[in-house]
Amino acid sequence: MNELKPKRPEDSASEEIQIVLSQHLNGYDRLFGGQLAAWIDILAGVVARRHANCNVTTACIDNLRFRKAAHVNDIVVLRGRITHVGHTSMEVRVDTYMEGYDGVRKP
Repeated sequence: MNELKPKRPEDSASEEIQIVLSQHLNGYDRLFGGQLAAWIDILAGVVARRHANCNVTTACIDNLRFRKAAHVNDIVVLRGRITHVGHTSMEVRVDTYMEGYDGVRKP
């Protein structure tokens, strides 16, 4: 069996960019929270999989806050990184930002 080399958290970090489309909206013409949660879960899975070198599954989402509404054509940036690694589990943090036309990202 090949011995795994230790990884640094930045080795597994990943970023995803999404444009909010009409199919992502809720009844109030804002980004549906479930859609954002799905994007977060997918990115967290990519980060964890890169770090573990195997398939992973989400066991828990312990904190999710919706601070600002996103509307159609908004750019949502998701940045994921490892924050803790144990023997059989790991913790992944995903931060989300809104990106303006000037490229400035705001939480």
